[in-house]
Amino acid sequence: MPNTTKHRIFVMALARLAQVIPVIMEKQLLTYKSTRQFSDLVLDYLEGSDQLRPFFNRAPDLEQVKAQIQEKSQSFPPSSRAKLVQALIGQYQDFSLNESFDQRIKLAIQALSGEKTFTVTTGHQLNLFTGPLYFLYKIFGAINLAEQYTAQNPGYRFLPVFWMASEDHDFEEIAHFRTGAHKINWPKQGAGPVGRLMCTDLDEVLNTLDKLWGGTVIGRSMLNLFKSVYTPELTLAQATRKLVHELFKDYDLIIIDGDDAVLKSEFTSIMRHELTENGCSQAIEKTTQALTLKGYHKQVHPREINLFYCDSGLRERIIATESGFAIDQTEMRFTQGELLDLLERRPELFSPNALLRPLYQERVLPNLAYIGGGAEVAYWAQLKDCFATNALTYPMVYLRNSISLIPAKLISKLRRINLEISDLFLPMDELSRRYVARNTGLEIDFSAQITHLKKQFEQLYLMAEQTDASFMGAVGAQEKKQIKGLERLQQRLMRAEKRKHAQDIQRLAKMREWLFPEGTLQERKENMSWGLTQIGPEFLALLKNHIDPSDHRFTLLIYNS
Repeated sequence: MPNTTKHRIFVMALARLAQVIPVIMEKQLLTYKSTRQFSDLVLDYLEGSDQLRPFFNRAPDLEQVKAQIQEKSQSFPPSSRAKLVQALIGQYQDFSLNESFDQRIKLAIQALSGEKTFTVTTGHQLNLFTGPLYFLYKIFGAINLAEQYTAQNPGYRFLPVFWMASEDHDFEEIAHFRTGAHKINWPKQGAGPVGRLMCTDLDEVLNTLDKLWGGTVIGRSMLNLFKSVYTPELTLAQATRKLVHELFKDYDLIIIDGDDAVLKSEFTSIMRHELTENGCSQAIEKTTQALTLKGYHKQVHPREINLFYCDSGLRERIIATESGFAIDQTEMRFTQGELLDLLERRPELFSPNALLRPLYQERVLPNLAYIGGGAEVAYWAQLKDCFATNALTYPMVYLRNSISLIPAKLISKLRRINLEISDLFLPMDELSRRYVARNTGLEIDFSAQITHLKKQFEQLYLMAEQTDASFMGAVGAQEKKQIKGLERLQQRLMRAEKRKHAQDIQRLAKMREWLFPEGTLQERKENMSWGLTQIGPEFLALLKNHIDPSDHRFTLLIYNS
């Protein structure tokens, strides 16, 4: 069956389902702090902490867009726009979705040559069938933020961009996805940049998906989409481009592959600086030390050279030696002159690591803002001095939206036991105590008694000091003993009460697993196929309507299942 026909079947199936599955959404918003899932750096950044301002350029604020445009315009010449358009035309040369879409994307690419067109970028690895849910959240964030910029800045055009991490070499990290209780694994051996791997060895995956999805209309639609995208003649980068455009075909989303000789030629001067002067490692180390002094943990460790050598199924670190350079895990050796000559002739053989990739992105795109997860925000904080060293404009950095999908029946169950959905973000031990307190009337908390005991001992310390100071140690030991005794008694009483309600607490733990499958946020484990199965064909449209990168709160979407 032709791929375009399969896609039409997918769309038609979703449309039919939309008529028979009513979904009523309720939206709740929580502070990121209350979820206990985000680092101090991310929380302080969202709150506009003064101590983090030196590490970022501008706050992620719609009011800052005009200033960002002005600064980026001064550092991004027409020649860079021309190279970008040339590269994108090459990347889309053999790509076609449908006539209308193809024309729209062609015009969007051409628009990048104009001085009043800018981008809003997000990026991710090439996970099988998009991988975790937040893959979608990132892209909708870029689309919606570009729309917000457009609404507030007439006369300019803002295009959302998805940067494919096609040069990553950890295939095992991306070769699977989870859908409900099932983990789908791609049993393929992969080495080198994952984007260059061919979409072969998928028979086992297809057999598993046929068993899981073949029995429902929406399941068969997803299966047809999978089959139409992951075909053996396509590389993983080509398949991912096709999949993302199938999902986001209604928007002028541009997908860019950094594994590109034309784009790398624009980045040559920075890569040369990295090889000859360790251009970024010193700047990043200095910034990282400053962050550490303020109490923040480093997200990424800089290397002396933040570049890989990339060729023929190989992506290995470039290491400085006494005589020049070596390629890690190989016998390849170069003098400095040889490697710099190779860089000029074949820039596509050189690949930035996680810390240098943002500089590559900002060198080749007229970009104003980047949308990333908490870990990305943290490592962008390490990069500002590196941007300055290389005369690059540092973009506005947005935290991507975080969303959990909750069935309404789970909310009802919680409320019957006097709990709210926000309570599920508590650690399980604390959640159990809250359940006991709200459903038995017993507040097994000796904090007040311990405070009272400490006050009593203040008098005993004073008496000992006035009588014989040698008794101070004995008083202290007695205080510790009595406090520890109260704490042990509290623990024993709580354990006894939990035993009385063991079944209810087990059910409560099961409810919490909905938000935290395998102990982590739902958005990091479940796949879009799970979302489509749970909510129905409206799923993607609902995400589009509820994602707002300018709203720095955690989103709960409650649906009728």
